[in-house]
Amino acid sequence: MYRILFTLLFSRMDPEGAHHLAFRWIRRVARVPVLRTFVAALLAPRYEELRTEALGLRLHSPFGLAAGFDKNAVGIDGLAMVGFDHVEIGTVTGEPQPGNPKKRLFRLVPDRALINRMGFNNDGSLAVAARLASRRPVFRTVVGVNIGKTKVVPESEAAADYVKSAERLAPHADYLVVNVSSPNTPGLRSLQAVDQLRPLLTAVREAADRAVPARRVPLLVKIAPDLADGDIDAVADLAVELGLDGIIATNTTIAREGLGLTSDPALVQETGGLSGAPLKARSLEVLRRLYARVGDRITLVGVGGIENAEDAWQRILAGATLVQGYSAFIYQGPFWARSIHKGLAARLRTSPYTTLADAVGADVRTSA
Repeated sequence: MYRILFTLLFSRMDPEGAHHLAFRWIRRVARVPVLRTFVAALLAPRYEELRTEALGLRLHSPFGLAAGFDKNAVGIDGLAMVGFDHVEIGTVTGEPQPGNPKKRLFRLVPDRALINRMGFNNDGSLAVAARLASRRPVFRTVVGVNIGKTKVVPESEAAADYVKSAERLAPHADYLVVNVSSPNTPGLRSLQAVDQLRPLLTAVREAADRAVPARRVPLLVKIAPDLADGDIDAVADLAVELGLDGIIATNTTIAREGLGLTSDPALVQETGGLSGAPLKARSLEVLRRLYARVGDRITLVGVGGIENAEDAWQRILAGATLVQGYSAFIYQGPFWARSIHKGLAARLRTSPYTTLADAVGADVRTSA
């Protein structure tokens, strides 16, 4: 039914407009007590064998929604209702900003992919922090907060901008993510260089600790799939050195060659970060490399090109304790998370592993 709806309605709409329409309906349903209970029972069934512990947190399953869908923390309960066991909001910047000019979101339907150059459009950390502070959760779900650099802030002042967001948002976050890997903010990806990343992460860690002295808010960094292997190793080593809690691999790619893209060439060449199915192989490769480098010392989150339960299972075997998706949600609709959960539970039952934790990194350990 969703595929028919997508073909007849959403695919004929501007992608950003279609996103806002669908998200509004998710939020509206989540506001109706009896209806949201029924929808959650249908779309978010619980599987005891999928219970996961990560980042000092307990989750119903390892599968959640990547940052970018809910930029302003306006629909967390609705997203939990449709089956995401953790929701990463953002990217949130120190100051509110409109993002890049429209049109800035494109569907590559034959490739099951998206290109976006949104540019961190969001309400800013002060407004988002207030919204999180006033939130009264209906469904229990882990909330991550992804923070980035305000566009007008120069690179030399980036750390202070991130610190501002961390101080405001850490009290309301189950975990924080430093996003230095979006291709849509000028100069942002240069912050992935270790000599710039070290002081940035140190400053954010100290800010989170000041803001929330009673507990340690887990801190992660999100990296690009376009990093060279040596740079991936350097970030992994830095994460261990600084006592970082995790790495999210990976963000969108600026690459177009070698991905087997079949969509209209003019569309393929739109500026922005590409996500979805074509990113699958490289994201998995980066994840395997990270796990081989850090093992179980920090938590790895696998994201990029995940379309089904088999993709999620392969990320777990490659070293991911948590798995996230986004683009396939656009193409597959509200039953997507349910199918991931069901498929993961089935794979675990027929595997040689007693728990999901036993499966994490198993393929990498075997091939080492």
